[in-house]
This record gives sequence, structure tokens and C-alpha cells, in this order.
Amino acid sequence: MKRTLSILGSSGSIGQQTLKVAQACGHRVAAITVNRSVELAEAQARQFQPRLAAAADERAAAELRVRLADTTVKVLSGEEGVLEAAALAEADTVVTAIVGVAGLRPTLAAIDGGKRIALANKETLVCAGELVMAQAEQTGAEIVPVDSEHSAIFQCLQGCADRGEVRRLILTASGGPLFGRSREELAQVTRAQALRHPNWAMGAKITIDSATLMNKGLEFIEAMRLYSMPPEKIQIAIHRESIVHSLVEFEDGAILAQLGSADMCLPIQYALTWPERTPGPAKPLDLLSCPPLTFQKPDPETFRCLGLALECAERGGTSTAILNGANEAAVALFLEEKITFLDISRLVEATLERVPVVKSPSLDDIFQADCAAREAVYHCVR
Repeated sequence: MKRTLSILGSSGSIGQQTLKVAQACGHRVAAITVNRSVELAEAQARQFQPRLAAAADERAAAELRVRLADTTVKVLSGEEGVLEAAALAEADTVVTAIVGVAGLRPTLAAIDGGKRIALANKETLVCAGELVMAQAEQTGAEIVPVDSEHSAIFQCLQGCADRGEVRRLILTASGGPLFGRSREELAQVTRAQALRHPNWAMGAKITIDSATLMNKGLEFIEAMRLYSMPPEKIQIAIHRESIVHSLVEFEDGAILAQLGSADMCLPIQYALTWPERTPGPAKPLDLLSCPPLTFQKPDPETFRCLGLALECAERGGTSTAILNGANEAAVALFLEEKITFLDISRLVEATLERVPVVKSPSLDDIFQADCAAREAVYHCVR
């Protein structure tokens, strides 16, 4: 089935790879959005001829409007423009690839429209998973994960109508560029070292989250919400080779795993074509040339961000929104080289101690918790 796509965050790694998949598989692109990447947005608009293009940054949108004046592409600006792209009537599938909590409102707008959501924005479920899943059930929107780990679990669960048959979900983690180092060694890690992922080519923020193992903590919380699983039925395994993308163990002892090369085109394509499978641009895996597959326990004490995420998974309420907001703020400071690598987890932990948690939160409570967390981080470094 050929789909009509609205790609939220088309300038990022996932967005660009989605366009690659769309071109290879013959899907139509109806809308693209960026933050402020004007030059790239212009090139994408000229190549794919969407109905509309939106830039969240007002100045970027004004410049993009001038650049595309000789085309039929409608250029929108600000959050309202992104929301219009998310709810575009002719798009049957919305790829949510905006980084961070900024992707929450657009995802909800797409859910309100009953779209298929190819979900690459894990923060949506981390911060507001219960609200999001309830709204999707009410509107009939399909949520299909794009994260390689959750796509793997989604694929392994095909044909399993009864979640009671599942003993546990096993999320694999590459361990990032720093796994195996001591706290003393982590204290000396530079920005360049933390960005040097051994297996995956990703954006800067998610690469740092991989280095701290916060990414796996966020995915743990996401799995709870996406698959309605309690934390005791989810396990994390360090798998340095990034070939087994995740596994599902069933009550009879059988374990199903999804294997593939470290290429995000495959989970992106599956989110678009599910339940069908079609040829695509993903690099095939050659089993005969694979290295030995290894699995290790994670170290949530050395990699404190992972430990904090697991604690918030148990705690619930707005603690997960506080965790995410504090992490986004701290990672931004690290990328600006204003704090050290270990300061990321220290700031997140201090913020979790400072900001009160609301149980059974509303959407407003979640956004307030996010803002309070960011303010707490910036207060700590002043």
C-alpha cells in the first residue's frame, strides 16, 4: 500500500532517512517540517513537492517562504504550522521525528486526526504515554514504533493477541561509545568522545543519550506505555554488535528476536508498510559475516542516567516528564561544553529531588513539570 506522508522533523536523521524510504518505495510526501534548517527544507521541498512545508522558527519560515516563492508549496510558521502539517487531511501517515518534548503536541494532533503514527519521538510516550495511548484508542489512530528496539518488539509480537503469553521484553542496547569505562574515566570524557558512536549514525542529542545510557532508560519507559507492560517484565541487555535489535520471551520459554543491520531505513519502512513487507533501501544483514553475538548486564550505578530512568519508571506520575526535561536541558549544556559528562546525571538527579511529582497528571501538569525541570537545571548551573 502506498502511503501519503507528513514528516515532522524532516531535517533530522530519521526525517532524512524517511524521505529516502519514501523515494525508494513510492510513498508520496504531502508535508515536511523543520525547526530552522532552511536550505535543507528548500531542497527537500523542491525534490518531493509537498503541499506544505513548515518551519517552527519564524525567521526561518520567512526565509523559506521567499526561497519557495516560485513553487506551489505553502509555507507555514511556528508551532501552529507544525500542528497543521500533523493534522493535514490528505496525509494518512504522520512520521513524528521531532526531537524532544516539542514533538508531543504535534503527535497528539495527528492522533486526533486518526492517522497512522510512525512514532520516532520517544519523549511523547515517556512524558505522556498513558494519555497518548488512551487518545489513540479513542480515535482509532495506529501507533507503530520507529525506534529500532521497539520496532523489533513490535515485529516479534505479531500474531500474539494475548499479552499474557509474554514473559518479558528484552531491550538491547549497544552501550554507546563509553560502555565499560569507570566513573573516574567518564569524568574525563569530552564532547567529541561522547559523540563517537561505534555502530549508529544519529543526531547529537540521541547520541549523547546513548553514551549516558539515558536513551535505554527512556526506551524502557516507552516500552511500558507502548506494550502495557509492568517494569518487572522488561529487561535491558547490552549487545555491543547492534545486530539483535530486541527480543520477546514467551511463557513457554521461546524467545523471538529481530535481527538486522544497523540501518534505520528498515524500522522506518516497516512502520509505513505494516502489516506488509516490501523491498526497500535498507542494507541487508549477512549472517555469515556477522561477529559473535554477545550480551551483558547493564551497569546502572556507573551509568547513573539509566538508574534514574528505571527509578522513574517505578515512580510514575510526572517523574518521567521531569526526568526527560532535565535530561534535555543538561544534554544541551553538555553539547555547548558548559558542563562535564558526569554533570548530566548529577543535574538530572538534583532536578528529580527538587521538582515535586504529580500523580495521575493532566497534559498541563506534564508541560508544567517539563518547564519546571528545565528551569531547575539552569538554576543549578548559574
